[in-house]
Amino acid sequence: MIRIFDFLFSFFGLLVLSPVLLILFVITYFDTGSPLFRQERIGRFEEPFTLIKFRTMQFDTASVASHLVDKSAITPIGSFLRKSHLDELPQLWNVLKGNMSLVGPRPALFSQEKLRDARKKYDVYRVRPGITGLSQVSGLDTSTPELLAETDAKMIQNLSLIDYFKFIIATASGKGGGDAAQR
Repeated sequence: MIRIFDFLFSFFGLLVLSPVLLILFVITYFDTGSPLFRQERIGRFEEPFTLIKFRTMQFDTASVASHLVDKSAITPIGSFLRKSHLDELPQLWNVLKGNMSLVGPRPALFSQEKLRDARKKYDVYRVRPGITGLSQVSGLDTSTPELLAETDAKMIQNLSLIDYFKFIIATASGKGGGDAAQR
């Protein structure tokens, strides 16, 4: 059932938001010279996929977890995109393709070994990763790998259709801290 909502929301979201996506693409192009950021992430059943976001950091910034990046790498427009969560909109394409869900554990990087191990322990990789979830709306996105994996597992085990919509609404209304770069 959730996959049907993912498909419909991402399809119509991309369709309706296409003018906004185009404007953000152009603005980000002039801001960074390369508007889209692509990064290999861990998907369902630990299969790799390419995550797409609007670029919010300088082009030559290291490809690591964003809380490990110095805040000065974030451009002024990138800061706005992060605070407003608009940098996440291209991930609707990942959802439409079936690499991701709107709601699920945020996809980890292959270099995040402790998080990968903790998620294996809690069987988190049995579901599609998501744009948002319990960890994100609770502000736990940059917590310890163990707590993050435990929270992801709790969300997966208890996820209802009502929760699915609650997490989407909470994220759209700005709840949670999102990715945090170091100061």
